[in-house]
Amino acid sequence: MAGSTAESPQPGGLPEDAQGLTRAEMEAAALAGRQIAGMLDQAIALRLLRDGQLEVVGRLLSASNATFFCVVSGPDGDGSTISASCVYKPVRGERPLYDFPDGTLACREVGAHAVSQATGWDIVPPTVMRDGPFGEGMVQLWIETDESVDVSELVMSDNPALRRIALFDAVLNNADRKGGHLLPLRDGRIQGIDNGLCFAVEPKLRTVLWRWRGQPLTEDERAILEGLRTAMSGPLRAELAPLLTALEIEATSRRIDELLASGRLPRPDRGRPAIPWPPY
Repeated sequence: MAGSTAESPQPGGLPEDAQGLTRAEMEAAALAGRQIAGMLDQAIALRLLRDGQLEVVGRLLSASNATFFCVVSGPDGDGSTISASCVYKPVRGERPLYDFPDGTLACREVGAHAVSQATGWDIVPPTVMRDGPFGEGMVQLWIETDESVDVSELVMSDNPALRRIALFDAVLNNADRKGGHLLPLRDGRIQGIDNGLCFAVEPKLRTVLWRWRGQPLTEDERAILEGLRTAMSGPLRAELAPLLTALEIEATSRRIDELLASGRLPRPDRGRPAIPWPPY
């Protein structure tokens, strides 16, 4: 997310002093791709994203759908006030697609976060559905990246974090895992954003992460998939129910079963494109 261009809106209700920053400093943070809250605990971040006051700072012009850089402010666990940078994608700003139902991308992004949490891999940043200045939409914590990492080189590496994302995307049936959707963090972790094109019933896996195609699953990966299979019969299914159709949830369970049955990461399907365009 770092380095995205934000266009500032007209002055409005943005707090004049959020996290010790003036409005001008917050707009500068948008241009620089900074998270004004620093590192946030997952539970605190989710509570803040759901319940905090959401104010638009600017629009991210590089995004294909309406995407806004925002500041969300609310009480911290100790009673003080905390503010954080976040991204807001209103449903009404989604462009129609021929292969995904209209107005469903935000729900799919929140569903991807739910699956990420169930794996314990922390692949997707904290993400919620909530009302905002332009109606209901997805709100996600803004993530600062390590600008010293060359993403094109990273994609070609055998980094174990990328292998986890490759398996995660196979479960989600991610149709759009571009290199630019991978966020190398300063602590060495890698996260994945822009997960709106996931959970289709028909096979659509398109990704730049084919390095491990056909390789046997590790014991850890099998354990994660077994845990997901169990969760899909209980709490995870309940989380996904308001976000996806029953057929999409069943298809997700089926993909988990198929991965466990094959014991391998998937190979590209020769009958359809394997890599999204553009790849970055």
